[in-house]
Amino acid sequence: MPDRLRPLWNFDDLDATEARLREQLTQEPHPEGRAEVLTQLARVEGLRGDFDTSEQLLREAESLASDSELARVRIDLERGRKVRSSGDGPASAPLFESAFTRAVENELYYLAGDAAHMVAIAVPEAMTEWTERGLALADAHDDAAYWAGPLLNNLGWHHYEAGDYQAALAAFEEALEVRERDPANVQAIGFAKEAVENAREALRARSD
Repeated sequence: MPDRLRPLWNFDDLDATEARLREQLTQEPHPEGRAEVLTQLARVEGLRGDFDTSEQLLREAESLASDSELARVRIDLERGRKVRSSGDGPASAPLFESAFTRAVENELYYLAGDAAHMVAIAVPEAMTEWTERGLALADAHDDAAYWAGPLLNNLGWHHYEAGDYQAALAAFEEALEVRERDPANVQAIGFAKEAVENAREALRARSD
């Protein structure tokens, strides 16, 4: 896993995730590492809707980050997520774009893929452009390959919600193909199959 902290996450159990992250915080030997973990605790609070606490944790991370490009990328990413979750997608885009640029410059390709997928969902009119940029990154760098699935899935739902079910089906089928390259990710494969069927059902209903 190119992101050393991702295995600590369970998005269905934020309390357990927080406990693991706080334990990790006690084990970090350097301030920059603690800054990284604090950004993930900020993400937990953002998902809970506690944006003030999320921002406090991000500011604490900034005070520890020093010249760590990795920590800076994470700070931009999580502040962008916080801003978007609080209801301002357009204002979050520059933060995600900054994270993307800094991550690519420092060969942090997994985080760059994350940033690309966040721009795409934060600004619907930029969905196609940033999906293409993210897919190009995923194709070029193994560390970013994971993001092809989420990028294509989000693109599919973008088309679906616009009523373009044929384009949605094409994106969902490609997403399923990508997901099936990782057979251990059973849940993601299941979601991808459901998305394909949803698009097919929508096309059948339109043709009736």
